[in-house]
Amino acid sequence: MTDVTKPEQRRLARLAFLAAGAAVVVVLVAAGVRAGVGLVLVGATGTVITLAGAWWILAHRGLVRWLAGALVVLVPLTVVVLYVQARLAWVVVVCALLWLVAVACGRRALVTNGGAGRPVEFEVPRPRRPYLIMNPRSGEGKVGRFGLPDLAAVLGAEVCVLDGSQDVAALARHALDNGADLLGVAGGDGTQAIVAGIAAEHGVPFMVISAGTRNHFALDLGLDRDDPRRCLDALTDGVEVRVDLCVAGDRTFVNNASFGAYAEVVRSPAYRDGKTRTTLNLLPGLLIGPRSAALRLRAGGAWLAGAQAVLVSNNPYGSSDLAGLGRRPRLDGGVLGVLAVTVRDAAEAAGLVRGRRRSEAVLLRTATEVVITADTPLLPVGVDGEAVTMTTPVRCVVRPGALRVRVPRHRPGVPQPRPELDWARLRRLALTRATG
Repeated sequence: MTDVTKPEQRRLARLAFLAAGAAVVVVLVAAGVRAGVGLVLVGATGTVITLAGAWWILAHRGLVRWLAGALVVLVPLTVVVLYVQARLAWVVVVCALLWLVAVACGRRALVTNGGAGRPVEFEVPRPRRPYLIMNPRSGEGKVGRFGLPDLAAVLGAEVCVLDGSQDVAALARHALDNGADLLGVAGGDGTQAIVAGIAAEHGVPFMVISAGTRNHFALDLGLDRDDPRRCLDALTDGVEVRVDLCVAGDRTFVNNASFGAYAEVVRSPAYRDGKTRTTLNLLPGLLIGPRSAALRLRAGGAWLAGAQAVLVSNNPYGSSDLAGLGRRPRLDGGVLGVLAVTVRDAAEAAGLVRGRRRSEAVLLRTATEVVITADTPLLPVGVDGEAVTMTTPVRCVVRPGALRVRVPRHRPGVPQPRPELDWARLRRLALTRATG
């Protein structure tokens, strides 16, 4: 169904352009037209240099990275100093406030009508023999810190606390053979994906306990990520929702499968101990160096060649972050989200830093099947953050509604994703006559 433009959206879009225009007018009036144009150009040039510096931080290491970091800090300060020297310090403050208003109104105007909504909930009886697998090392010890094993046992669940040597898939299958009617995991998304695949295979419900580090799947299910104890309410006062499950090669995933640059980062032994540091150390060689993977993908009948990084997700992400690792508005759309990055020159790199939807370096698409191949017979893949190696080509498919998930009846829910500020779309919205 097509969204209907509301009067409030049109007013907010117009207010966004009014505030942005007012910021420019303030500079022109305060400094005089000739000097004002120069100051506006100074601000625009500073923005371009800052974006280029941000890319250089990602694409280089050593001295170049330090110099780029200095640019990112010093260039905005230089712009401010120039304004101050022109006795226009107050203009900086006023312009900053006006741009904050413009961005806030623009994002609000672009929020789609009705939001993502909640998935259909099914009333179900309380499980008789729930079986929960808990990883005490996940999330810096959340399992022990919140006392999850004892709380779950009191609620009638059989709990297996991993000691590092067990086969999670074997444990889940053995539990089903012994009569378990629900499988659950308190741990990382990788462990959840393994058990979720087994639960879907046997048609039993799956339960997520947010005891991992990031809990992306729990977030998109609308669960409480701060207090995993609240997830246990699903055992006593729960409902079921149907969500999609995806497969890359022979591996099930609940969040995403990554190829190229990101998969190489995940494969690094240092990734577990220092994700940010490892990513910064590896990205330069992966994005612009000889190790950069030349990926080819087919999605929706079209081919793309030469991508350096590809992310295939269980339903598309709704946020504007570069990696596509924000929130997914829904998990039951029956499609894969595809994000492919191909950087060929500095201009595309700057566009990539500025925003993925405005960059020619980024392909965004949805499909029910995606095929990834490369010039090598084996390809590193990050499956829900777990590093594996697969034989090319790697086929990714979605299984709509394959997973029954038991969730608490009362839970925080999935927040409305923040839309990317698309000025072209905002202009169309501002010029559209409201129809509702």
